[in-house]
Amino acid sequence: MVDALLQAAPWWAWAGFHAFVFLMLALDLGVFNRKVHAPSVREAAVWSSVWICLALIFNALIFQAEGTQKALEWLTGYVLEKSLSVDNLFVFVLVFQSFQVDLRHQHRVLFWGVFGALIMRAAMILAGTALLNRFEWMMYVFGGFLVYTGLKMLLVQGEDTDPTQNAMVRAFKRIVPYDENGGHEHFWVVREGRRFATPMLLVLLTIEVTDLVFAVDSIPAVLAVSRDPFVVYTSNIFAIMGLRSLYFLLAKMMDRFHRLKTGLAVVLAFVGVKMCIANWVHIPVQYSLLVIAAILAGSVVASLAWPAEQDGAE
Repeated sequence: MVDALLQAAPWWAWAGFHAFVFLMLALDLGVFNRKVHAPSVREAAVWSSVWICLALIFNALIFQAEGTQKALEWLTGYVLEKSLSVDNLFVFVLVFQSFQVDLRHQHRVLFWGVFGALIMRAAMILAGTALLNRFEWMMYVFGGFLVYTGLKMLLVQGEDTDPTQNAMVRAFKRIVPYDENGGHEHFWVVREGRRFATPMLLVLLTIEVTDLVFAVDSIPAVLAVSRDPFVVYTSNIFAIMGLRSLYFLLAKMMDRFHRLKTGLAVVLAFVGVKMCIANWVHIPVQYSLLVIAAILAGSVVASLAWPAEQDGAE
């Protein structure tokens, strides 16, 4: 496994990337967000822009070091993961509302959630690339799964469920000493010499499980674009790192993008079909990028042109 990683990129590239990520996280929490507060729309917009610019700079470095093909793969993977991650935001809003987490505490939950995402996604990407390289037929399994997921999203209109009542939450409350009134200031509190988990820790675990569920869809989709672990992993992490700022920028406008789920479903189905027919029909990465961008742009334009209020009247 280590050999596969070093074949994709030298050790200093892996080390340098993680050093950069941890430095940015340290600056984020220790300097710019040392004081607990609710990020303003302007602050969220600035940080979203910063992360997009950093991603494009990293993409330029990939272009310089590896050439056009790898750079296109990285950019396509980034756009794909970024767009699929937006679907996460709808669930994050529901989780925070259900657990009644104040806006000023939400940033910390999303911040610590990044650490869990780094570990989980690294493991899933390594496993996925290893399976595809060892068992070629797994390409059809991943592709079929993406087509199924896309069709399910497109055809089945599931109702929102209450995250506070799911099986994981109930099991956590039974197994771990839990203080319902522990608040959202800390993950643990001490009462009469005993340590209790707070609702804040439960929210973090719910966010982590949510990210894991979405990664099951998004990582095979990015693996359809590239099997290079460095390309897939770094594009994935850049998309996740910018997700927190994007959340605070779009949290109050989620209802306006009600047709985005349809666009994401079509994107998943497209990528799945592309994966299944790859041995017979080769679709260049740049064309895939254009198709994905066109679908997403179309769903956003349709959301703004036909607001949700008009759906019932049509």
